[in-house]
Amino acid sequence: MNSPKVVVEGLCKVFGTNPKQAVAMLAGGATKEEVFSRTGQIVGVHNVSFEVKEGEIFVLMGLSGSGKSTLIRLINRLVEPTAGKVLIDGRDVASVPRSELTALRRKDMSMVFQSFALMPQRTVLANAAFGLEVAGVGRKEREKRAMTVLEQVGLAPFSEKLPAQLSGGMQQRVGLARALAVNPSLMIMDEAFSALDPLKRKEMQNVLLDLQREQQRTILFVSHDLEEAMRIGTRIAIMEGGRVVQIGTPREIITNPADDYVRAFFEGIDTSRYLTAGDLMQTDAVPLMQHSPAIDASSVAATLNGSADYAFVLDSERKIRGFVCRDALGSASPQLNQIECIRRSTPLDDVVERVVASRAPLPVVEVDGSYCGSVNKTNVLNVLTRHRGSHV
Repeated sequence: MNSPKVVVEGLCKVFGTNPKQAVAMLAGGATKEEVFSRTGQIVGVHNVSFEVKEGEIFVLMGLSGSGKSTLIRLINRLVEPTAGKVLIDGRDVASVPRSELTALRRKDMSMVFQSFALMPQRTVLANAAFGLEVAGVGRKEREKRAMTVLEQVGLAPFSEKLPAQLSGGMQQRVGLARALAVNPSLMIMDEAFSALDPLKRKEMQNVLLDLQREQQRTILFVSHDLEEAMRIGTRIAIMEGGRVVQIGTPREIITNPADDYVRAFFEGIDTSRYLTAGDLMQTDAVPLMQHSPAIDASSVAATLNGSADYAFVLDSERKIRGFVCRDALGSASPQLNQIECIRRSTPLDDVVERVVASRAPLPVVEVDGSYCGSVNKTNVLNVLTRHRGSHV
């Protein structure tokens, strides 16, 4: 996930007859509303720059009219930019000829919209294979590829049905399958799940996250729903009045909102649900000891020096071997106690359960099992009080 898949630089879009005048006013500090009242030009997007990394789900979020849908249409050039650049895999989308753009959209970009836009007279399989058909793939091959994708989204048994025979959630799965069948390197999803009821919506988010774990596509996802953005986004860009006001991970945006506009998205939401063990842990709260075949009381006493009651014992690869505690100092060879580790990515609710059941602080480990910090009852209480405040 190193190289950027999409690079957006200084992107602007003004709708109207004299966009240059509007761009000059914006550069001078005028707002979208001032430009409209003085010139009648409508600012869709102004001076937006960001990068989307390979394999991440990058969520564009904002209220209606904030510019997020215009922005993605600039990225796949359904709308022509007034100024700025969009690079996809290093190619400037704004300057490629029309013919190349069509090929780019067919092969490298897929779009999933809020309206399922399925063809009612075609079967689920034929709908899923449609993008491949347009791209000139032979019938046998495209049906085989479409069937594989229908299996991935749980629709294989319904391949011969017509869209009208499916529920809204299932129709949206067909839309997703159609986008995936062309095996795009970039997927653009515009409010893709927002027409669904909350349960179906969560179900589709899970389908997307499961597919993402297997396939690591680059996804640009537009949403106006913070809970959805927090749940699926690797990073989130929040838009207001055609500008990007903040970009960050869900954690960064929760803990450090850029302004009141961003803060307002959290009204009434229990943000603690999106925190993990890595967000709660302290890195230097518990003393550390090197593991050796014979742990003696003096080395434990030296490690615990002062007020600490526990020390974690690590091997040469920083893996946890157990812990020793102060009340063992009376014995000549203090006992090494076994302890359960918590993965850094463990959600808060699981952390609470485990911490409450443990008398000692719990070690937090990376995916490879190496030690990175500890959590105890106090950390958890502090976080719950801070984030749940009025929601408890």
